[in-house]
Amino acid sequence: MSRTATASRKPNAAASKTKTAGAVRAGNGQYTFRMSKLRRVEAGTGYSTSSGGVVEGARMLVGMIDKPQGTGSRMHSHANEQFNYVVKGTLRGSINGKRVNAPAGTLIYIPANAPHTLVAKPGEDVVFMAIKDLSQGIIGRAVDGTMSGPLYMKGYGPGAAKASGKKAAGKKAAGKKAAGKKPASRKAGAGRKPAGRAR
Repeated sequence: MSRTATASRKPNAAASKTKTAGAVRAGNGQYTFRMSKLRRVEAGTGYSTSSGGVVEGARMLVGMIDKPQGTGSRMHSHANEQFNYVVKGTLRGSINGKRVNAPAGTLIYIPANAPHTLVAKPGEDVVFMAIKDLSQGIIGRAVDGTMSGPLYMKGYGPGAAKASGKKAAGKKAAGKKAAGKKPASRKAGAGRKPAGRAR
């Protein structure tokens, strides 16, 4: 039997104790983990859109975390020292008041208790590897003391993708009609049947 942890594997009671609810406990003969197969856990409940598979060892945790474009974490902090390695997309924000722009291939360092916010740049979802010490679990606390929800850039809130997509398409077509232009799909000759081809 493989020692690779998957979403369906149930570790014994002693091995299942983790600081992060839903995380997988490493050790006790388990040395490899298919991160994409692990149960997704919220990695910033109350202040972030981040989620993904998390594995905890005796002194460290590692998470393969997703953050949808145009969304991210409000200013927060945690007792853990942290490294984030950006695998896909770009994270933008600030750490201890210093602006951060981290495209894929960038390693981000976040000192323990440092106020920080990171948002996935619009245009592409972000995937990053989070590595923290286990002074606490993966979830921190919003600096303003509330856990009232994640940060959403304008046009990226819950349900905004569908609504803004329809709205943008409608505005574009209306704008072309108002300007007396044909919509892009109606190029010259688009209404005529091509010779030799059935429609």
